Amino acid sequence: MYAELGFLGLARRVFLEVNGPDLVAQNTMLSACAKSGEVDFARSLFDRMPERDCVTWSAMISGYAQCGESREALSLFHCMQMEGVKVNEATMVSVLSACSHLGALDQGRWTHGYIERNNICMSVTLGSALIDMYAKCGDMGKAMEVFLGMREWNVYTWSAVMGGLAMNGAGKECLELFSRMKEYGVQPNEVTFVSVLRGCSVVGLVEEGRKHFDSIKQVYGLEPKLEHYGCMVDLYGRAGRLDDAFEFIKNMPMKPHAGAWGALLSACKIYGNMKLGELASRNLVELEAKNDGAYVLLSNIYADSRDWDRVTNVRELMKNKGVKKIPACSVMEVGGEVHEFFVGDKSHPRYGEIEVMLDEIARRLKLSGYVANTNPVLFDIDEEEKEDALVRHSEKMAIAFGLISLGEGVPIRIVKNLRVCGDCHEVTKMISKVFNREIIVRDRNRFHHFKGGDCSCKDYW
Repeated sequence: MYAELGFLGLARRVFLEVNGPDLVAQNTMLSACAKSGEVDFARSLFDRMPERDCVTWSAMISGYAQCGESREALSLFHCMQMEGVKVNEATMVSVLSACSHLGALDQGRWTHGYIERNNICMSVTLGSALIDMYAKCGDMGKAMEVFLGMREWNVYTWSAVMGGLAMNGAGKECLELFSRMKEYGVQPNEVTFVSVLRGCSVVGLVEEGRKHFDSIKQVYGLEPKLEHYGCMVDLYGRAGRLDDAFEFIKNMPMKPHAGAWGALLSACKIYGNMKLGELASRNLVELEAKNDGAYVLLSNIYADSRDWDRVTNVRELMKNKGVKKIPACSVMEVGGEVHEFFVGDKSHPRYGEIEVMLDEIARRLKLSGYVANTNPVLFDIDEEEKEDALVRHSEKMAIAFGLISLGEGVPIRIVKNLRVCGDCHEVTKMISKVFNREIIVRDRNRFHHFKGGDCSCKDYW
């Protein structure tokens, strides 16, 4: 009862008063801690338990997956199999969630095969998790295959596949699926409309997006949430209608949230609107004082205008407020093993080969006419050092590793914790053409499918 009501401290007090708690009591306490994010305490309970069943293992794996410790979740699942514990639907949903977070497609495929080999019932919940995993790993073909093969769909299944299509740049297909969903008589919910508005955004259908936004309340009787307002700002911003985006923010019936100001700031960066960018940045920082992305985007707007005094001011402001830029990290999976790359990091066991490939990439790109965009890099170092700093960005190291470790024609899939920088975006487009390799990058904002020198985001992210 205490756990369900969110009183974890009281739940722990009662648990500690139980003399020799049985497996059910232990599982209840472990699950409560895991759900509340206290995974270290949950793990200490788990390790001390003389007996564990499927519920125990599933609760611990779920706790890791929910708090973003996906590698630990997958590692524990491996241990669960080694001990021969029978898995259930809840376990597999958590494992798929961990694969989604890491972008670990190979492990996700293996998990899908495991579900089929062990005849685990493909419920609507499990099917939706499987669709979400494939979508977040950038394989929409497989996500659609799972969707079409399901016997039953609910609004969450439709929303998952539509969200995946929008996320991967297939806005037209997303909207077509929305029409089919309505034909099937399925009532959309708030999550559905986030997917629909994102679908409109990626294909630039501003007026259609506005109609869908208005229908949330007028047709379906739902109250638009902050996420829907943020999507509309992104829709106007992507279309270059920055004044409309700003007016929309001003007319919101509630206080604008960080998502809305962040979408406007990103649009200002793309379209070089310094004045509106400053305003968006100020409002964003008021809401999230430690939002490093707000400072970095504003700094880059100034850098693109070569206004180095203001770049200096932004960086001094970050320093004075104790705001530190989160280190960029790119993750990729090769042969079922997850590899992490940080900017300038030389600790990877194959770093020597990676460096050779980086040099080869630089050589081929220069022959193709590439000139590095060094504006956003620290301006107090010379041009050659700036170019070297750009070459060592985490996604470029990951791409180099992909080129030396994956077979010819195998797509390179990368998950990055930050927004892709302009130079890396341009370079990746060129690499996809020069090396004839499909590269799929999931950054903090969206997916980028690079192929033949083009990107699915149409250079807006």
